[in-house]
Amino acid sequence: MHFLKKIIESPNLEDPAKQHIDVHRHFYRYSKGEFIGPALKISKSNTRITLKGAHEYEDLILEVVVNTLSEEEVEIKGILISGNDISDLIKNLGFDWILKKSTGQTKNYKANILSTTNKETLLESIEAFRKTSYYLISFNINPTCKVATKKRIPQPSKKKVEEDVVNKRIQFCSGVMNNTEHNLRTVLDLVLPDFKSELPEKWKNIIITNNYRITDIILPEDVDNWGLKRILAIRKGKLFRSIDVDKEIIEKQYNFVA
Repeated sequence: MHFLKKIIESPNLEDPAKQHIDVHRHFYRYSKGEFIGPALKISKSNTRITLKGAHEYEDLILEVVVNTLSEEEVEIKGILISGNDISDLIKNLGFDWILKKSTGQTKNYKANILSTTNKETLLESIEAFRKTSYYLISFNINPTCKVATKKRIPQPSKKKVEEDVVNKRIQFCSGVMNNTEHNLRTVLDLVLPDFKSELPEKWKNIIITNNYRITDIILPEDVDNWGLKRILAIRKGKLFRSIDVDKEIIEKQYNFVA
């Protein structure tokens, strides 16, 4: 489950630093204040549905398109970036990627990806890697079934919420699928579960934005290392979520603990 969907469904996660690291890891970098979160655009024509997203939506776009696959095998390529040595997990999923530790100031692990896999394994790997990693992969089966993701994670935006330029940020990843009733329902269920009942019957474009206001940071008392203390700290605040449906705005707010 994508971390924003989990926040919407369970705003008050219990012990998120230990039990819900798939959500908690997305808030490591935030102090108190207002911050720009990920954005995504859905476009619909007579024949295809196109998704374009900012960083932190790449796993959801991948999940949506993979759910529409009918092919038995798919060739994927890209890169996996992890904060931990997950070599055993990679092996257990049936992949032979070599995970290498970085030598720079930021310690992480990276693996180059070139594999042939199947729908079930790909969906399993998306969920497994959400706890520790960024899964930046691409595939191209045909013009109406493909995913493209950049291999370099962008720097966090320093702009204020009111200065955000969504169209620039949503160039990080994209996905295309056939416009069928099943595929459209999959998109709405996974991307817009909280807005789908409010959508008009006919629409062409939806832009989704997610912004945060962090009001409290609770530091762990039993940790002395400041860097680790900050990582394990619990953030409390509000998620401001809005959609622009062909220039009509609908907004929702959620309190959250992450």
